[in-house]
Amino acid sequence: MSEKSKQLREMLLNKKENGIDFMGAEELKECDAFCEGYKEFLYECKTEREVAAWVEEVAQSSGFSKFDEFGDQLEAGDKVYYANRGKAIILCVKGKRGIKDGVRISAAHIDSPRLDLKQCPVYENEGLAYFKTHYYGGIKKFQWVAIPLSLHGRICKNDGTFVDVKLGEKEGEPKFCITDILPHLGGEQMERKANEIVKGEELNVVIGSRPFKEDEESERVKLNILSLLYEKYGIVEKDFLSAELELVPAFTVDDIGFDRSMIGGYGHDDRVCSYPALQAILDIDEAPEYTSITVLTDKEETGSDGNTGLNSSYLKYFIEDLARLEGYEGRDVLRNSKCLSADVNAAFDPTWSSVFEKNNASFINKGVCVTKFTGARGKGGTSDASAEYCSWVRTLFDENDVLWQTGELGKVDGGGGGTVAMYIANMDVETIDVGVPVLSMHAPYEIVSKIDVYMAYKAFLTFFTK
Repeated sequence: MSEKSKQLREMLLNKKENGIDFMGAEELKECDAFCEGYKEFLYECKTEREVAAWVEEVAQSSGFSKFDEFGDQLEAGDKVYYANRGKAIILCVKGKRGIKDGVRISAAHIDSPRLDLKQCPVYENEGLAYFKTHYYGGIKKFQWVAIPLSLHGRICKNDGTFVDVKLGEKEGEPKFCITDILPHLGGEQMERKANEIVKGEELNVVIGSRPFKEDEESERVKLNILSLLYEKYGIVEKDFLSAELELVPAFTVDDIGFDRSMIGGYGHDDRVCSYPALQAILDIDEAPEYTSITVLTDKEETGSDGNTGLNSSYLKYFIEDLARLEGYEGRDVLRNSKCLSADVNAAFDPTWSSVFEKNNASFINKGVCVTKFTGARGKGGTSDASAEYCSWVRTLFDENDVLWQTGELGKVDGGGGGTVAMYIANMDVETIDVGVPVLSMHAPYEIVSKIDVYMAYKAFLTFFTK
């Protein structure tokens, strides 16, 4: 290869660099240390309620105080937070510039695909007690059978009290499971279409088998289970009507590979972006130039609707409150603001390469993925970031040694998916998706690269502070 050819290749070609070649030894150590904290977070926080509570506690210990929308104007460096109904939370660090110059927003979601209990979930059938479930978000239903499950959530009783439940995570605690038919008798099942191998009404969770001893009526097993629940939690069957209970995989969070280069666990989508976005705002040492906001939101997996999802107005109202304290309207702030919508993308999987368009896919170990548009097929359901904003983000990352790549969610006619980006863009905010590539996305056990997780953190911190 001639010298001129080398120079032209260096100057003209877009080369996706592997993080191991991009990072020095010290930064790799920082990367691995950062991911130990993420692994702990991912294991401890498996639902949006648990994430929101964990974040609120960490925020308070890091000097954040509850935001008072009727209080005094914030000063540069002030740290405040707003908790929304225990399932979403906003953290804010006031910048040196006036609020009218806009804010920097990083938005990630803290809900993940799972199984929710129906409102009347407990029943008995031929000596076994079950929970009836309704799946939440996009899942392959067959992946949720024959794996250990744990029960998380909140039960609100008629007397105004509530009980928080987290059962099946600690050593020695019982777990739960959905049974599957043995292969010897599975001929009829295997003739079903893939999306019907296990049907929604077959996602029934085994919760017990011993009948109540001192009873000769029917449903003795159900009675025994309800008796145990009353002893442990003080609840009766009607209390399920006012409960939010979720079944999630009872898996640990693990290093993957002989080289320990990846992390396996439940809920990477989208806690793998939530944690870096959170740590970035916690690690702002001094007042940034622009006011910085991290919003960790709920309900993305079901369309962002509801008062804790970003299709509602709680983020808009928060910014309007910030603006009012300085004598401005919310729109004065929003039109000058920028957002990194922190959500994952699908990592190129060589085993299933046919669904990807390789030139426009994201790859493990090649950095945080910048996604100009999401949506499905004809860009339905996307905000599609402008060329000008793409250029601004690209320059920001290049000048601050953030390893990044671009990617789309599969081939044009292959399917697609959405994020919270469009809801923020709809408020007249420059918005683009920036997140971590994930293998086995929406499965009960997903895989990410430690390098990509760290580069997400570096991207959000750079966005806030540069």
